[in-house]
Amino acid sequence: MSVTLRSYVFLDSLQPQLAAFTGTTAKGFLPLAGMASLWVETAPGMIINRVTDVALKATAAVPAVQVVERAFGLLELHHDDKGEVQAAGDAILSFLKLQANQYTPPKVTSNQIIRAVEPYQAQLINRNRSGMMLLPGQSLFILETEPAAWIVLAANEAEKAARVSLINMQPYGAFGRLWMAGSEAEIDSAAAAAIAAIEGTRPA
Repeated sequence: MSVTLRSYVFLDSLQPQLAAFTGTTAKGFLPLAGMASLWVETAPGMIINRVTDVALKATAAVPAVQVVERAFGLLELHHDDKGEVQAAGDAILSFLKLQANQYTPPKVTSNQIIRAVEPYQAQLINRNRSGMMLLPGQSLFILETEPAAWIVLAANEAEKAARVSLINMQPYGAFGRLWMAGSEAEIDSAAAAAIAAIEGTRPA
């Protein structure tokens, strides 16, 4: 079977909001801020079941997310020992007969900033959020990436760079999507960091 490694995203330290968001939305073992985290996205999607099996049998890393959707599969693994997460990644790559740099290069497919969000639009967005509340008057940054799981890298780097609120994130499917809110200046900083993280990620 030919397998495409769509995303291979290693985070050496989950930022607090991203960790909390993952814990709120995931059905697996909940991660904590500061833990190392690995996000692996594959095509076809069903192979992610075997990928999970291989990683769990090889290491002490535990999964928060396993998604099999129409075309792609997604797995998140984390542990407070970075070495365990890296070893899980090595086991996965060995099973897939791939190298860590053989992922699909990520790209930004859409990004926009809405400044001084109107109250009614804030209400619409809040109805579908899983993270923090979007307040009227805040600026809203919306980012879309392809492949999807690279959006977690953007979210983690944006949170490192600025005081912003993680409103929502979707790291699976055809595209990854991120919504973050804050003051105008902070959102500008977060957006710059998120986009730079995606555009600066190229296989060696």
